[in-house]
Amino acid sequence: MFDLDKWQEIGATMQKNKLRTFLTAFGVFWGIFMLVLLLGAGKGLENGVYNRFGDGAKNSIYVWSGKTAVAHKGMKPGREIKLTNEDLRAIEREVADLNILAPRNRVWGEYTINYKDQNGSYQVFGTEPDFLDLNGERPYRGRLLNHYDEKEKRKVVVLGEQVATVLFKEQDPIGEYVNIRGIHFKVVGTFKARGNNSGRREERAYIPFSTLQGAFNQPNLVQMMALTAQEGVAAKDMEDRLRTLLAQRHKFSESDDMALGVENTEAEYLKVMGLFSGIRIFVWVVGIGTLIAGIVGVSNIMLIIVKERTREIGVRKALGATPVSIVSLILQESVVITALSGYMGLLAGTGVLALLEYLLVSSGAELAFFGTPEVDLSVALSATVILVLSGAIAGLMPALKAANIKPIEALRAE
Repeated sequence: MFDLDKWQEIGATMQKNKLRTFLTAFGVFWGIFMLVLLLGAGKGLENGVYNRFGDGAKNSIYVWSGKTAVAHKGMKPGREIKLTNEDLRAIEREVADLNILAPRNRVWGEYTINYKDQNGSYQVFGTEPDFLDLNGERPYRGRLLNHYDEKEKRKVVVLGEQVATVLFKEQDPIGEYVNIRGIHFKVVGTFKARGNNSGRREERAYIPFSTLQGAFNQPNLVQMMALTAQEGVAAKDMEDRLRTLLAQRHKFSESDDMALGVENTEAEYLKVMGLFSGIRIFVWVVGIGTLIAGIVGVSNIMLIIVKERTREIGVRKALGATPVSIVSLILQESVVITALSGYMGLLAGTGVLALLEYLLVSSGAELAFFGTPEVDLSVALSATVILVLSGAIAGLMPALKAANIKPIEALRAE
């Protein structure tokens, strides 16, 4: 039950020893404050690196042709590997667990794109719709390429938002025609990109893959392809199957890393996520270590309080106070100091993180490896529970010592 007299006594004791109470509470406050701040900063770092992966698939594999560096079956190194449309069809037929396969070619050189009296020199790529989805390009105005564009070899183009800004200024580009190397393409949409090199990626234009092959003299040539495995299948397994198939078709050694260029985003993603798992463990160890130091301080102070109040405790027991009432008195004081100061540390930590997030958003700053700092609700609730338990543990030993004091010995204490 709520004992008003006991709470008034706890308040009077804390009021009487203001400096000691403040220093004790500050140790716990600082422990929780640093724990929340470190967790928030760690999450901000994780978000920043995660954002650099952009909106693209995290299990995609990009493959492009190279030159052999190893002699194989009597053939000398230095052969150029040229991927073809037949390779795409063979991969679709023979590579198990394939989910998405999308080629991409580039018009060689950076060719000028013209619109009336405006022009700019940008890279032009031909690709299938799935490639844009895997690569993380997202529609901003209009639409992206679709399968009808590819099937019918339409002369349509999707512009990066920076390209559209240069060519069209404030004008809406949708439905207008631009000139690419003497061929007119209808603008059906613009896109934005997020993540690594997002600015450079918005300085591109995409046309259908089949259109590029026919219009720019690249028949039966595949410069690059992107693919993903079905859910639950490791991208590394897909990479090995793909390398085995292409090595057989183009007669190069599977161990020849130069014959094919491969970028496995899943492998890089898992490495980064593994690194952040280690960072989270480190942050928790440091934060909890700091918190424990504060709790130890509380326990030491409670021992001092018990020693100072030995005579008082003896009088209480002589007048009939039970050991339970003595223990509850000491425990409640410990929990009050720990919980209140810890909660203030929790509020201060989340306040600092909220202020940092506000400054980042309001200033429009985009830090390379730092995103939104945040601490989720479960962490805050866990920290609060830890506080209450820690406060009880910190006061338990002093409370038990006080309960075991014999009245006659306590009354003789100086």
